[in-house]
Amino acid sequence: MVTHLEFKTVESLSLTLRNTLSRLIEQCKNLRELKKTHTQILKSPTLHTGDQYYLITRLLYVCSFSYYGSFSYATNVFHMIKNPDLRAYNIMIRAYTSMEGGYDTHFCKALMLYKQMFCKDIVPNCLTFPFLLKGCTQWLDGATGQAIHTQVIKFGFLKDVYVANSLISLYMAGGLLSNARKVFDEMLVTDVVTWNSMVIGCLRNGGLDMAMDLFRKMNGRNIITWNSIITGLAQGGRAKESLELFHEMQLLSDDMVKPDKITIASVLSACAQLGAIDHGKWVHGYLRRNGIECDVVIGTALVNMYGKCGDVQKAFEIFKEMPEKDASAWTVMILVFALHGLGWKAFYCFLEMERTGVKPNHATFVGLLSACAHSGLVEQGCWCFDVMKRVYSIEPQVYHYACMVDILSRARLFDESEILIRSMPMKPDVYVWGALLGGCQMHGNVELGEKVVHHLIDLEPHNHAFYVNWCDIYAKAGMFDAAKRIRNIMKEKRIEKKIPGCSMIEINGEVQEFSAGGSSELPMKEPVLVLNGLSNEMNI
Repeated sequence: MVTHLEFKTVESLSLTLRNTLSRLIEQCKNLRELKKTHTQILKSPTLHTGDQYYLITRLLYVCSFSYYGSFSYATNVFHMIKNPDLRAYNIMIRAYTSMEGGYDTHFCKALMLYKQMFCKDIVPNCLTFPFLLKGCTQWLDGATGQAIHTQVIKFGFLKDVYVANSLISLYMAGGLLSNARKVFDEMLVTDVVTWNSMVIGCLRNGGLDMAMDLFRKMNGRNIITWNSIITGLAQGGRAKESLELFHEMQLLSDDMVKPDKITIASVLSACAQLGAIDHGKWVHGYLRRNGIECDVVIGTALVNMYGKCGDVQKAFEIFKEMPEKDASAWTVMILVFALHGLGWKAFYCFLEMERTGVKPNHATFVGLLSACAHSGLVEQGCWCFDVMKRVYSIEPQVYHYACMVDILSRARLFDESEILIRSMPMKPDVYVWGALLGGCQMHGNVELGEKVVHHLIDLEPHNHAFYVNWCDIYAKAGMFDAAKRIRNIMKEKRIEKKIPGCSMIEINGEVQEFSAGGSSELPMKEPVLVLNGLSNEMNI
């Protein structure tokens, strides 16, 4: 008969052994040690069944997620468990949905495990669904995601903030803004992740107004929130609003939302879009004043800003001072040279890029070919097009072909342009035909221009630009009756330029925008004063 003292001694030894083995699992440094500990767990006679299961579960987790673990071994451990509980299933589902690889090999196995749970009457919890929804988001499996959504409702986990956040991420990834908004509106409890997911999702799916509305209603904005909205507006063509939000951000006294490198890069991009060089210079000074390191991302953004604002020299100075230059930095510098018609400088920049061992990408060759086109460098352009395929194994995309057609047609090489278009592995788009039309317009090739225009009108029947270029070709050839006929066709089809021409001007550090149609919101007095001042300086 076992005495009370003996029982307590056995229990103490069992607890000590459990704690020791648990510590060994956490301290394992390789798979060999993990397997050794696993053997000790299985062979130990003093461990209770519950303690043994606990240790096996811990081992399963470590084996699945540690850098030295083995997923295949974790799978074997799982299959050795006679009656795995919810914890074990959650670990394996999480592991499968976290793995990179094919849909069939990983995510489907996670779904199979989920189905297996129901066969064993194991009810999922609030941890099960985020893992499954993560897999649906990764593979953009909206149908499965919606099916899991019904399961979430069935088991009453829609009130769980983490589950709801996972649903929002799923719907935003699939472009289903209305579904995401419905989940958001039904949430009883939200956190900063919820709001950020909504704001970021709206920005990525073109819902800029909804994103701004959510941003204004949000409390407890963090740096992710501010960076997302500033970047999203800049990328969405609303650069002026992006700058305004940056200034608003600076007025905050919260140390947690001070601008960082991502903020600065986005603001510089907005300055580049607006041509607001004074703003850009101020941001450049802000970097120095606040000791923000000018790394490759910031350096590239500065090069882009100065280049697009017209200060090529300053852009090149910053580029040369950059301690590290990746493919993006070299590409931006080439694009800046291309923008300003400095074809030879762009070409020599590319040769230097090759010499330093930095591998160019698709965008690099777009900039290079564009530079060659605007500088009449036909031979160099053809060489670049060949090098792209032969040396760097970069298959030309439609925009590369458009650049080559532009190069050839500008040089009156129309036959070569048509041969290149016919050799394209993909169907030519409006940019390819548009490049050829530009060459026809430049050199007065009426016959070919007529053919090209018909291709363009077939692609975009209501694009006014094609008809205007057509008229211009006829007008340059002295065929005014033909030009008048095209104008009449435009009237009959009600084809007109719907978006008025617009321009921006920086006045005392503030960007003003105005269009040909006028605007009641525009403070016209200041632009008039500036224009009058320019006129006086030029003695007009």
